[in-house]
Amino acid sequence: MYSETRVVKNCMSTSAKYLQKLRAAVLKYDVYEVKNIVSEALKENVSPAQLIDEGLLPAIKEIGEMFERNEVFLPHMVMASEAVDEAMEMIEPHFTQSEERVRGKLVLGTVEGDLHDLGKNVVMMMLKANGFDVIDIGRDVKAVTFVERAKELGAQIIAASSLMSTTRPYQREIIEELERAGLKGKIKVIVGGGPCNLEWAESIGADGYGHNAVEAVVEVKRLLGISD
Repeated sequence: MYSETRVVKNCMSTSAKYLQKLRAAVLKYDVYEVKNIVSEALKENVSPAQLIDEGLLPAIKEIGEMFERNEVFLPHMVMASEAVDEAMEMIEPHFTQSEERVRGKLVLGTVEGDLHDLGKNVVMMMLKANGFDVIDIGRDVKAVTFVERAKELGAQIIAASSLMSTTRPYQREIIEELERAGLKGKIKVIVGGGPCNLEWAESIGADGYGHNAVEAVVEVKRLLGISD
């Protein structure tokens, strides 16, 4: 019993060590170090989801907040993006695509005025890994485009990301566009990103809110009535 407890503690400390190092490496924009840490962590059986949700995403969020406070600038965002992209390329093969039929279709994008797609890309990968058909419509996407693309592609859900408080109101515009098109309730909307929270999502009439990539998957399943 004691040996089993000790093994669990060692595993937890190993994961925590790699996650802390990964966050620090992203915040230093050190692509080489990020790749090394991810490689070592995967060999030590740190879960891909954990690397994303407890390593990459917190670092992304912190950099986004620093950007909004003018503590870092666009070149820093680009360097951080490159580091995360490299990490994601290494992590993605370790997710197993669901062998079931496609469970639902979503259009996913970053709202108008927001050029950041780090969090969006993480959510997309997690949704695809869970068997969803996800169409990435990019960044700086107008509200009307979200609605038009969802209607054109037959998507059941629009997933709209915003990393800045200044662009967050455009999530509300998507819902207003759906109302104008007579599609409110027929096409669901889930929102997420650094400045968003459950209170905001409820205030604009969104159908769901994803605090992180894992929660986004849970919310999408809930909206589609999927239980597993």
